[in-house]
Amino acid sequence: MLTITLKSIVHHARYFPLWSALTFVRWRSFDRRSRGLGTTLSVVMRWFPPARLRFDREARRVFPDMKRSDRTKLGQAMGWHMGRTLFEIYHNAEFHTQHQKFKVSGPGLDALKEAQANGKGVIIVSGHFGQWEAVRAVIKINGFESGAVYRPNKNRHYERRIRAGIEAGGNPILATGRVGTRALVRHLRGGGIMSILLDEKYAEGERLPFLGHDALTSLSAAQLALKYDLPMIPAYGLRTEDGNVFHVVFEAPIAHTDSVTMTRAFNDSLSDRIIANPEQWYWLLRRWDGQ
Repeated sequence: MLTITLKSIVHHARYFPLWSALTFVRWRSFDRRSRGLGTTLSVVMRWFPPARLRFDREARRVFPDMKRSDRTKLGQAMGWHMGRTLFEIYHNAEFHTQHQKFKVSGPGLDALKEAQANGKGVIIVSGHFGQWEAVRAVIKINGFESGAVYRPNKNRHYERRIRAGIEAGGNPILATGRVGTRALVRHLRGGGIMSILLDEKYAEGERLPFLGHDALTSLSAAQLALKYDLPMIPAYGLRTEDGNVFHVVFEAPIAHTDSVTMTRAFNDSLSDRIIANPEQWYWLLRRWDGQ
């Protein structure tokens, strides 16, 4: 009982700063609230040593020649982007209604429509880059619905809000693990669409290059695409202009070869996006070994 109580107190304490930030600006417009949380997390990345040092370690790994002052600015910019993204996910139902914010390009959307017209499922692969929920918003605008795979948060307060936000973007929402995998297979075989973020460390995965360094990467998306003959489409929601417009790019489906080659192609695709816009990737994922 004492352990449960202490855990509850810790969960409350860790969630309280975010709850305070969201509550303080609740009467403002959507965009002003989004910018407010972005500013808050930018300040956190500048003045909260654990976050700042963890970011600096990861950025230095990929950009060894970058000046420390530039890495500091990059960390603050990442905090601004991730704060806005987090706010939009927490308020995903409202975010999905703002159709004027989304600009779309790339051949992948037509490939998705063709697969759906033929009764086939679709696998969308992306990462914690830009506003990844913008991808599912565009899919919904086009008359479809994409479920999502997510990793549950151990903090029950974050978990409640994050899951509710993700569910507002489309169903089914499936947690990682065996039960979720079985449900994922059923959904895809039934002609459904699933969005999967493939840039998290996967202990049982394959060591594949990511941003120039080997990273344990799940092959499951490619394996499912091959087994059930489904298109695997990289898609990204790039935040542009003042941060209130999203250029959603659906790249061409990755050619069916083998699971390693296909997953490596996705890693290369996402790496290119990150190198071009490093402030829009969430660098605190503990992506590489030894973390």
